[in-house]
Amino acid sequence: MRGSADVGTSSLGDAVYRIVATLCFALFFLLLPALAAHAQMNIQEVKSKKGITAWLVEDHSIPLVAIRFVFDGGTAQDPAGKEGLVNLMTGLFDEGAGDLDSDAFQLKLDDAGAEMSFEAARDGTYGSMRMLSEQRDEAFGLLKLAVNRPRFDQEPIDRVRAQVLSGILANERDPNTVAQQRWLRAIYGGHPYARPDQGTSESLASITADDLRAFHKATFARGGLRVAVVGDIDAATLSGKLDEVFGDLPDRQALAPVADVKPKLGQQLEVNYDLPQTSLQLAWPGVKRSDPDFYAAALMNEILGGSTFTSRLFEEVREKRGLAYGVNSDLVDHEHSNALLVTTATRSDRAAETLSIVRKVVKEMAEKGPTEEELAAAKKYMIGAYAINNLDSSSSIAATLVELQLDNLGIDYIKRRAALIDAVTLADVKAAARKLLSADPAVMVIGPPLVQVAGAHKG
Repeated sequence: MRGSADVGTSSLGDAVYRIVATLCFALFFLLLPALAAHAQMNIQEVKSKKGITAWLVEDHSIPLVAIRFVFDGGTAQDPAGKEGLVNLMTGLFDEGAGDLDSDAFQLKLDDAGAEMSFEAARDGTYGSMRMLSEQRDEAFGLLKLAVNRPRFDQEPIDRVRAQVLSGILANERDPNTVAQQRWLRAIYGGHPYARPDQGTSESLASITADDLRAFHKATFARGGLRVAVVGDIDAATLSGKLDEVFGDLPDRQALAPVADVKPKLGQQLEVNYDLPQTSLQLAWPGVKRSDPDFYAAALMNEILGGSTFTSRLFEEVREKRGLAYGVNSDLVDHEHSNALLVTTATRSDRAAETLSIVRKVVKEMAEKGPTEEELAAAKKYMIGAYAINNLDSSSSIAATLVELQLDNLGIDYIKRRAALIDAVTLADVKAAARKLLSADPAVMVIGPPLVQVAGAHKG
């Protein structure tokens, strides 16, 4: 949670915050035994007659089935001048398919007791459905129609386009949204990652039904598909459903090539607004998920700013100085780029001080690395928190299994994960810190010009 006040001035606020933090940790350890069982769950690889592969976790204790899938190719595939195409398309799959128009499709979906959704990410187009197992035939039948025969009728296109446009116009008045778009252009230049996922009012207006049909045809193919299913369904039944839903799709996708890109570091972008608080964002080099140093980098990030209440950044920025309610670091991994990001927000008259402290903490981590005690605590947390963060429901398990497939981590990864983390040495983490954090970062400041507070305390 973030706020505009100097939290060091409110003892009551600190007391409440500490109580909440204590309760969160208590809940975490209470839930661990129940959730640990998920780490031992049996993941089956199911392959249909038509060659569709899915990972399945059977759970017959509740009469529900969750399916999650992704096709390669997301908003980075938007053609130049038609930004927002993929995002618009994902809002239309439940707006009519096959012989069913929008109203008829929605009624059938309600009758089947199913929930269906699609969303666009930079590198993939995702779909999900939750259904009652006793009505799975009806639900899978509707999913088949949506995946294979979306209608893209003009009335739903215009209606959904108007909804997206309303959000775009609202965001044009939001300082943080405007700043984030400038940030993407600054660090990615002309790369597709710099484009707005929702598009612009001009690009959105140019998208036609034929554009949507062409992209659907190019992207929805078996060659770029990953699927995960969790719930009350057995492997033999799922095999038939996979062919029913995905078996008639084309074999291969026809995606445009997207180049790898390194974020442009060593620059400071100030987006000036007269605001009571200033937001800060800093970017350093990241690490690919497939890199041998990934686990060392992930542990280093946890110690630096990934852990909500115990990280070095939290200790120095919030606990010691009360400069912000929260400060975080994250490893961001996309298919064609990666980075380590630090974000926080503080009172505008203390922004320069906060930025100085963040830089100091990162520099110390780069030069000295963590301690043995910090590393041991980070390992314990990363191993223990995985079930809570990734395996706490059928939908989250399905989503996790899809991401494991995308990262090529293997069907036995959840069983191997703890050992992979435990194998990381202190020397490994120190090397990762030097490698990632020695660079001059890109910095974005959203708020009043920093020169207004140039004389702020630097301690």
